[in-house]
Order: sequence, then structure tokens, then C-alpha cells
Amino acid sequence: MAKTSGESFVKLFARDLTIIWGDDKRYWNWIKVKDPRTNFNTSILQPGTKYEVSFVIMKKENAEGWEHPVKLGFAIPNVIEEEHDEDISKLKPVNEWLEIPVGQFTASSQAGHMEIYLKGSEGLIWKKGIVLNGIIFRAKN
Repeated sequence: MAKTSGESFVKLFARDLTIIWGDDKRYWNWIKVKDPRTNFNTSILQPGTKYEVSFVIMKKENAEGWEHPVKLGFAIPNVIEEEHDEDISKLKPVNEWLEIPVGQFTASSQAGHMEIYLKGSEGLIWKKGIVLNGIIFRAKN
């Protein structure tokens, strides 16, 4: 578990995520961004610990297609599912890393596979201008 200024967290990096058309350069552009907050060495969640799950994103000035809210959520089969709408168009400031909360859960030694998602909720509207750094699991006291 990484610790920064008294907090403990686990971070999944963007390249570790399954992204629709993520390997198709017509739809997705992978860039490298240096971020000092990514310096840790574990991905194990502690059973009995409550975690807040957040996406770490940067909204660029050229962002478009985000006029309709998107669904943020996660699911741990047979344990919990949580989902809510988020209006990305209203996120401020632009060109800075932002943590967008997805939800909270208590880790279990029997929880198993977890799915975390951000998906459009209004048809096939093309979107651009969001940089995904990763997902943070931050232990809550």
C-alpha cells in the first residue's frame, strides 16, 4: 500500500485498463505524462478496509462531446455495485489533474474481480479532450 502525506492508496494506471478501441490509433491516443504521485509498488487491497475509488483525469481546453453526463461506477460480483452520473462538461479547472470520485466500498478477502467504468450514457457521441491518468483506491478512515 502506498502512503503519501498520511494517506494510503492503490493506483491502477491507464495502460492497465481495458478501453474500447484503446489499441486503435483512429480513436485513442496514448501519451506519456510525468506525474510524481505514481511512485508506489503494490496493488493489494487490505480486507476490512474502506476505500474510495476515483478516476484521475485532466480535462483539456479542446474537450468536446461531454455535454451529456457519463456513468461512473464499479461492480464487485455478488458483493456490491455502485453507479452515478457525472457531468464532465462542468469540471474545472482545465489542464490540471482532477480526482473524480466513483464510489466507496469495503474490501473483502473474498471479493474477487472488480470492474470499474466510465461510459457515455447518450448514444454514440464522439468525445475528445480527456486525459486518463488512472484510478486511485484511497483508504478511508
